[in-house]
Amino acid sequence: MLIRPVRPADAAAAAVLLGQLGYPQDGEAAVASRLAAWAEDPSSAAFAAESEGDVLGLIAVHVCPHFERDGAWGRIAALVVAEDARGRGVGGRLVAAAELFAAAHGCQRMEVTSSDRRREAHEFYRSRGYAAQTGRSSRFLRDLG
Repeated sequence: MLIRPVRPADAAAAAVLLGQLGYPQDGEAAVASRLAAWAEDPSSAAFAAESEGDVLGLIAVHVCPHFERDGAWGRIAALVVAEDARGRGVGGRLVAAAELFAAAHGCQRMEVTSSDRRREAHEFYRSRGYAAQTGRSSRFLRDLG
């Protein structure tokens, strides 16, 4: 398995994978545009896990500088592994790539959010040393526009 940067040519595979995660896409062109934007942003990275020409999974990570102190933290913005490739180490390899990118950009900590309904994902993150913050902090959202 090869872990490599995502390319705009991965748009079709990314659209399918994001759909499996519960985020149906509006077409390859829009996905390709977003992939290109991530590739151009030095504070962000997206990686693909590829085997025999097939994209098995994707991860996107962003470096966020602290405001209240020196340093930064990394945020996993998205992680998805193809349904038929789960349990084969793909997710672990993608998370490792995201963590390496974040560490290389000065991050001391990683963050990821996961819907309450994704129990398997929670166990996946816990098994990699991520600690649940349930009850310690809350997430608030507001749509703009």
